[in-house]
Amino acid sequence: MDLKTQFNQAAEDVKKLSSRPDNQTLLELYALFKQATDGDVSGSRPGMLDVKGRAKFDAWAKKKGLSCEAAMKDYIALVTKLIK
Repeated sequence: MDLKTQFNQAAEDVKKLSSRPDNQTLLELYALFKQATDGDVSGSRPGMLDVKGRAKFDAWAKKKGLSCEAAMKDYIALVTKLIK
């Protein structure tokens, strides 16, 4: 199975987890997914009142420079760990 197929499968599998991951793990999943699909973060950082948006932006910004393939591999590894 190629990397893109594994990534898409992991994206589907994460929706079927038996329990909801903690917020840090959710932010990590979000950041890796966005880096893999959209590349480096763009746009301006959300304002102070948008706490959730700001956290997501910051998590994604930490992945800046990570290649699409590396982000996919990290995402797949994290989902696999959560399933076990």
